[in-house]
Amino acid sequence: MRFAWRSLGLCWLILVASLVHAQSHDSDLAKVENVIARNCLECHAGSQPSGELDLTQPDVGVRGKDLQGNPTESEFWQRIEAGEMPPTEMLSTADRAILESWIKNGAKWNGNRIDPLATSTGKRAGRDWWSLQPIKIPATPMVKAQPLVRNPIDAFLLAEIERNGLSFSSPADPRTLIRRVHFDLIGLPPAPEVIRQFEQNPSDEAYAAIVNRLLESPEYGERWARHWLDLVRFGESDGFERNAPRELIWHYRDWVIDAFNKDMPFDEFARQQIAGDLIDKESLTGYSATGFLVAGVHNTVIGSSKVMQLLARQDELEDLVGNVGQTFLGLTFNCARCHDHKFDPITQQEYYQLVATFAGVNHGVKQVRDVNQDQQIKQLASQREALQKILRELEDRARETVLATRRPDRAEKANSLVQPILRWTFAKSLQDEVRALKVALQGDARVDADGLVVDGNGDFAVSDSLPFPLKEKTLEVWLRLPDLNQGGGAAISVETNDGTIFDAIVFAEREPKMWMAGSNGFARTQPFGGTAEDSSAENTLHVAITYLADGQIVAYRNGQPYGQSYRTATATEFAKDSSRILFGLRHSPPNGNKFLNAKILRAQVYDRALSANEVAISATSAEDFVSEQEMIAALGTEKSQKRSQLLAQLGSVTEMLKQSEQKANVSIYTQVASNPQPTHFLPRGDVLKPGAEMLPGTTQAMAKGRNDLGLSTTATDGERRQKFAEWVTDPNNPLFRRVAVNRVWQYHFGRGLIGTSSDFGFNGGLPSHPELLDWLATELGRNQFHLKPLHRLMVTSSAYRQSSASNEQAVAVDSDNRLLWRKSPTRLDAEVIRDSMLAVAGKLNSKRGGPSFKDVSIVDTGNGTTYYVEFDREDPELNRRTIYRFSPRGGRSALLDTLDCPDPSSAAPRRSVTTTPLQALSLLNSPFVLRIADAFGERAKAEAPDNLNDQVTGMFELTLGRSPANEELPGARALVEKHGAAALARALFNSSEFVTSR
Repeated sequence: MRFAWRSLGLCWLILVASLVHAQSHDSDLAKVENVIARNCLECHAGSQPSGELDLTQPDVGVRGKDLQGNPTESEFWQRIEAGEMPPTEMLSTADRAILESWIKNGAKWNGNRIDPLATSTGKRAGRDWWSLQPIKIPATPMVKAQPLVRNPIDAFLLAEIERNGLSFSSPADPRTLIRRVHFDLIGLPPAPEVIRQFEQNPSDEAYAAIVNRLLESPEYGERWARHWLDLVRFGESDGFERNAPRELIWHYRDWVIDAFNKDMPFDEFARQQIAGDLIDKESLTGYSATGFLVAGVHNTVIGSSKVMQLLARQDELEDLVGNVGQTFLGLTFNCARCHDHKFDPITQQEYYQLVATFAGVNHGVKQVRDVNQDQQIKQLASQREALQKILRELEDRARETVLATRRPDRAEKANSLVQPILRWTFAKSLQDEVRALKVALQGDARVDADGLVVDGNGDFAVSDSLPFPLKEKTLEVWLRLPDLNQGGGAAISVETNDGTIFDAIVFAEREPKMWMAGSNGFARTQPFGGTAEDSSAENTLHVAITYLADGQIVAYRNGQPYGQSYRTATATEFAKDSSRILFGLRHSPPNGNKFLNAKILRAQVYDRALSANEVAISATSAEDFVSEQEMIAALGTEKSQKRSQLLAQLGSVTEMLKQSEQKANVSIYTQVASNPQPTHFLPRGDVLKPGAEMLPGTTQAMAKGRNDLGLSTTATDGERRQKFAEWVTDPNNPLFRRVAVNRVWQYHFGRGLIGTSSDFGFNGGLPSHPELLDWLATELGRNQFHLKPLHRLMVTSSAYRQSSASNEQAVAVDSDNRLLWRKSPTRLDAEVIRDSMLAVAGKLNSKRGGPSFKDVSIVDTGNGTTYYVEFDREDPELNRRTIYRFSPRGGRSALLDTLDCPDPSSAAPRRSVTTTPLQALSLLNSPFVLRIADAFGERAKAEAPDNLNDQVTGMFELTLGRSPANEELPGARALVEKHGAAALARALFNSSEFVTSR
């Protein structure tokens, strides 16, 4: 028994020893793999490895013949020992020892392939790169200057500052702080009284209240949307040689402003821009959001060459993939179009998977419905119905009074009618020519005493061999439809006997409850622009179809023009016995039912246009027509006045309803999805050598995640973009949150915690405060991705509230202020300077949203190329905030351009800031500045007409937020006395104090 236990113990020892040996072996191989990945795979990997030596499989590349543990027989080791490999610098002693030991032991390998993108080196990032790792929640550090810590931001910054022997600067004075936070959050200067109030009570509570007010103001969205538009290269023209204007992309700009003002969670903000048309299906907001996908340049001049077409499409997709990657993830995916990324762990295959993901995205204009208008439309329709009911009751009583005197037995005859009789009648001028009517009906049919044909359902259609060529004649139809509950059909159509439709008046073919003119397969179907119809039996439609070379279709309602004119291109002529008129026809009907559900109570056809009086008569019958004079007489004075008021109210409500309906159906420049064409891997980016078809996918760079979306090559555009949006905003995606918080930090502190805010890869460098970056990223998630809490944290921190004063000791340690030992002064953006001029001059137009104002003339050269010529004039539209300026590519404002406003042709994650003589000249002499300076001078004189000192003081307070110093006042007075207040305005506009946030 004792022997058995000893044997068992020996077995355990052997097993444990073997496990330890295996673990030790794996550990040794891991070290070898790390050395080779860091030092060798830059050259010795890929499809064409240097010297034909592929070290991703080291046992094959290194061993060759059996080394028998002798490194000297290995050329691989000989090159290393001689210092030839790596070619740039020798391996470290530790790395050499690892490889030598491995070769002495026979260079055995576990069969695994070394992934060249797994490990970062001194020349490129691997999948172990810092920004690709999961976000860690760091502990808030303890610091010596604990009283300065208003929130954890201060603790993280002070920890590094104190480590370098420095401290925070003194707090900024109240005036400087309040101006700083106004410019940062809303992009406008504070009013002098706001500054005075804060100077009297500069408490934390008062400051917090100001911050909250600014974040809730509509100007906040206008300010922060401008930052976002810089990133997505938002411009209002196509770019390239033609550079045609995009009049309808302003919807995207307004959506961004609205999203910031509503504090839309940032993950939802991203998802909407990638797939909003799928999230909010077929809505204006959804398609406005996906304007992001088509915000960049678009080449409209490609030519007929197949190669050029393929290249242009690949260029467009590269631009899109690059912008999506840099904007949301800080990765330059587009650098892998022709080869694996040289610096980041992104393969060329992954690039083409991303291209496949967006292969269905196209530029275009789309008609969409603004559901926000529906509630107003419903309310207005209800108001109109109520007014119509009151008016109808009033008029019906008067009409009965008139008709009773005309036909005493009318009431008795009316009561004998069981149901309305459907009538098909012609004007007398055609009576002799319509005897050969042919009837095409469904179901049972009968003929009444008047020769009217009616089917069993009360629906009918008349087929007529037209007795005359409809050339230079008018076919006018009056219809009365009580049941407008089915769309997609024609109330009347003119077609050949084989069913080819030439012209039709359709109901709800493309827009609910709306009448339209259509022909040629509805290629030119367009609305009349009238109010929406409902199911009221009082609805009437008068239609005139005129067949002339310069003819038009005009709709009338109740004797008045119902909508816009619509012109035919050429004269239309129908040969006798070859065409027909159909009523109640549906196009492409389900189950073969060609007839509308709506019942046509009455129809009349004329060979001429009717007068307004004849139209009114046609609505009843001649014997039932009551004139306006008879109506007024029957009503009497009091009720006639009430009727006039009702008619006026009805007209006003009808007009508002018409406008709301027009607003509800919106044309918008956005992405227009198509069925994605196959995406192929292109070796070296060559469109003429397509390789394997690619699945929609992403990259596995993030913590070795999957690089597919679980979709097939047949997946729809919608499936691809929705899956991608989910992948980007996945809580486990570390880049999404890091990039987002870094951008917010950059706009508040002048520079991000990582300076390259759109590149978190190898070329982007390292963060100055990695723990703070991850803490902020964690905080963003904790606040359900809302940005406003992040703003509050940053602008209420002690770090943000520091003075911008310099310090020699600190400059010697950290001249770039990367440690944030002070608040760096920043030059205001060009738009903020322009808006501030308008504000202080009292000229700022606060109109929000809608089409952009144009301070450029659009010049079409006649050959398709468009130029934009700047101008300035006194016009309230031109005094709106600069974010609402029409911003074509190549049509830049001279003033804004000089002040470093970026060209919308490319993304501007961080604006350049220059100081040039041209800036001073522009702020003195540009037409805009001259005009606004005059207005500012007039404002100063109007507010203090009899006191020059007060005029000067007021101008200083408005522009600089302070009164003039004792030494400034005499010079300013003298300038105004000699050259006028406008001269002082231009001098103040040029001061560094005006154009800088300190």
